[in-house]
Amino acid sequence: MMIPRELLPRDGRFGSGPSRIPSSHLSLDPTWMGTSHRKSPVKNVVGSIREGLNELFALPEGYEIALGNGGASLLWDAIPFCFVEQKAKATTFGQFSTKAAKALHKNPFVDSPIVTQIEPGSAALPEEEPGIDSYLYPHNETSTGAMLPVKRIGPESALTIVDGTSSAGGVMYDPAEADVYYFSPQKCFASDGGLWFAILSPAALERMERLTSERWVPDILNIQLALDNSQKNQTLNTPALATLHLMDTQLRWMLEQGGLEAMDKRTKESSSLVYEWAANTDWAHPFIEEQFRSQVVATIDIDLPADELSTTCRESGIVDIDGYRGLGRNQLRIATFPATEPDEVRALLDSLSWVGQQQR
Repeated sequence: MMIPRELLPRDGRFGSGPSRIPSSHLSLDPTWMGTSHRKSPVKNVVGSIREGLNELFALPEGYEIALGNGGASLLWDAIPFCFVEQKAKATTFGQFSTKAAKALHKNPFVDSPIVTQIEPGSAALPEEEPGIDSYLYPHNETSTGAMLPVKRIGPESALTIVDGTSSAGGVMYDPAEADVYYFSPQKCFASDGGLWFAILSPAALERMERLTSERWVPDILNIQLALDNSQKNQTLNTPALATLHLMDTQLRWMLEQGGLEAMDKRTKESSSLVYEWAANTDWAHPFIEEQFRSQVVATIDIDLPADELSTTCRESGIVDIDGYRGLGRNQLRIATFPATEPDEVRALLDSLSWVGQQQR
């Protein structure tokens, strides 16, 4: 069964990670590919990315941007080494926030954390508690499609550490409300994986410098080493140069389109289309409580067999709309990152409606 061509989006990629990469981003001058990442052609690109992120997020004075190899999941292991003084508190409400909290349990230098587990479908910020020096939570839980505001927790002496992986670049936030805001480039920044970025406050910088001088930290997990290299516009180890190119190109496009405010407006429009469609479709229902619904990853429970619907869509070129495998729900998960135009989302929803009519 093939979806009528006139209904289909021009680009059928709606995955939540990796995200679609615009074909226009894939054109590059190849002369610097395969060259040293410690020489000017590559360092110029890293410098351009760091400047672009500073502009996009309008960072306060004293904030620094670090980047390194390994993806944001590497930071889950690095954060207890580099930022947690003794005891952390975290909230989890999905697969990725749970993985981040597990790393706190395993680190030999810190106490077991306090972890508040919220059932998928809802979300919550950590509550302030005496004796906590670090609070951790995700801005957007990619597995469930739940989103929280970025808000500082606790006294000035405590760090607020936020996983912004699937929201960074697509959702407005105040950088002053977090000490560590980290993310990967394969979501809103329309790039490949393998790198991580972290926006660090002066308080985070001070604690990181002190802790990494007092503790043994594996080099690959040492964010201080990553920062030292970042300030030279390079990475500790050889990066994927194509990923740097894609990240830089997407950043330039974002700024040309109006910056973070324009990206926030774009993702709100696209995700609202999905939620409105679900509300008006008798076999579809938004999964997340309304006040926590993400504007970059929309999860929709459906009453039809999700595997069959997804298979029909894939045969027609619409791919990666399956629910997150670890969640085990009969649902769709649709990314509405900035690289996806709202009109493409409209075409996707028209296609889903057509498939639903055929399945019923």
